[in-house]
Amino acid sequence: MIWRHATGTLSLDRPRVVGIVNVTPDSFSDGGMLRTVDDARRHVDRLVHEGADVVDIGGESTRPQGATPVSSDEELRRVIPVVEAVRRDHPSLPISVDTVKADVARAAMAAGASIVNDVSAFRLDAAMADVCGATLAGVVLMHSRGDVASMATFEHANYGSDVVGEICAELEPSVRRARAAGVQREAVVLDPGIGFSKRAEHSLAVLADLPRLTRLGFPVLVGVSRKRFISAIIEAPAPGDRVFGTVGANVAALERGARLFRVHDVKVNRDALDVAWAIMQQTHGS
Repeated sequence: MIWRHATGTLSLDRPRVVGIVNVTPDSFSDGGMLRTVDDARRHVDRLVHEGADVVDIGGESTRPQGATPVSSDEELRRVIPVVEAVRRDHPSLPISVDTVKADVARAAMAAGASIVNDVSAFRLDAAMADVCGATLAGVVLMHSRGDVASMATFEHANYGSDVVGEICAELEPSVRRARAAGVQREAVVLDPGIGFSKRAEHSLAVLADLPRLTRLGFPVLVGVSRKRFISAIIEAPAPGDRVFGTVGANVAALERGARLFRVHDVKVNRDALDVAWAIMQQTHGS
């Protein structure tokens, strides 16, 4: 299995780590840490050194409390210089842009991005699918409900007895929209949206039942990094206390079929996933 994107392909023959680059003042875990382009460049250098296969650059927070939508102009101001700099520094590195806005995606792709990570799965901007199709972008279609301000809250966290079934049903129209706009099948990755419009019990149910999502036939990315559902299991009130809980969730997701892992802490997740993968290959090959 491969992931096709605008600047090449990424083999998914082993777990792949997507390093988070938040150029926002208000992200829930690391907002305001990367204040300049050079800050972001140094951060990307570290992520790549620690084993990131992809970096995901975002300029608009979807934090659980008080997320405030930003204008396209502001998001462009934050994101585009970083995309340009990272492309110069790392010519072959797949660069993802985390945005729900088609004009930001279009500009980022022109600046050298490879992938569009849309946390609304093309729900919030009707032009996004066409932009991704025209630019040959790889795409991440993430399940969520509501808008930027509410999608990471519990406002829309209303599910029946089959959480994964509802997520699959809500992602399938986004896949059809992408394919109709010319996005190649091998360019599509699905993300169940852990923590987005989901209480802790919903996120745990999704991770436990992840093989059903993989059966849709697309690679699966999970974004559990430092998420609050972890603090429902262990004593970890602050996001920075949830690193090892993140590792545990990612290893469980790997065993259940996920192949892409979006994380803040690359080194610990890279090592854990590689060891788990080596064990899985021995088991499955015996």
